[in-house]
Amino acid sequence: MGKNEQLVNFWLQEVEEQKEGNWLVERIAAHEKEGAKVAQIKGEGTILREEHDSEEDIITYSLCATFLVHKQHGTYHEEEVHTHTAYMRNGQIVRHEQKEEAVQPHVHGLVGYESNDENFDRQFNYDRRAAVQYAERWWNDYNPAYKKFEVDCTNYISQCLHAGGAPMRGEPDRSSGWWYNGDSWSYSFTVANALRWYLSGSKQGLQGKEVADARLLRPGDVICYDFEGDGNFNHNTIVVARDPQGEPLVNAHTANSRMRNWAYRDSPAYTENVVYKFFQIGV
Repeated sequence: MGKNEQLVNFWLQEVEEQKEGNWLVERIAAHEKEGAKVAQIKGEGTILREEHDSEEDIITYSLCATFLVHKQHGTYHEEEVHTHTAYMRNGQIVRHEQKEEAVQPHVHGLVGYESNDENFDRQFNYDRRAAVQYAERWWNDYNPAYKKFEVDCTNYISQCLHAGGAPMRGEPDRSSGWWYNGDSWSYSFTVANALRWYLSGSKQGLQGKEVADARLLRPGDVICYDFEGDGNFNHNTIVVARDPQGEPLVNAHTANSRMRNWAYRDSPAYTENVVYKFFQIGV
């Protein structure tokens, strides 16, 4: 049996036996807990790297899973990509690891502040459709016009906002405003905690109006996550749709996701102390 067949059989067995800790199994369980049913799963794997160490073949690969989700009277597709490493000996998988979802660590001093510019237009017309179209185009890819970061969630969200017409300002001060010029960028453009505070504090151009309920968000709006509840926000997503119950579905980078339930309860980063911030954009 070849390596590809071994990997396929591994995943079929994991799902069939409902292995604890497997993200596919946990995603199915999370949907069932929310009253939904995963009617079908389609997986597509891509081998990224093959190595040989002593007696083992080490295969690093990505798995893109597409879930067909039924909820109430509606149906939608959710997609997510994770990177894995399989260790094979004599044609058999002897160990398997998933790359953990990365979140941004707490870095002091990386909170963008407001820069007042009397000549800067205080209002802009946010094109939600353009922001969502960008989010859909690049959810599992990287626009070469921008630098790719290991923890890329905020960089991706900022690109979506800019595609929707959000104006940049504050250059060249990295602690000021919200901007990107190819060679440098503001902290608020790429750091989750900095974008969270920028959205709530900005009075010109890109602004966020905080609301109390995720169901008040529309496609193009932003959710910020403090998974540990310690005051440091370490992830951001963009709303791209709503499920039949009106709950937001989001796209994100780092663990590249499309049409994922906004609450992230099945994420390894999730804790009971999680704090969310819901921002309406361009209002």
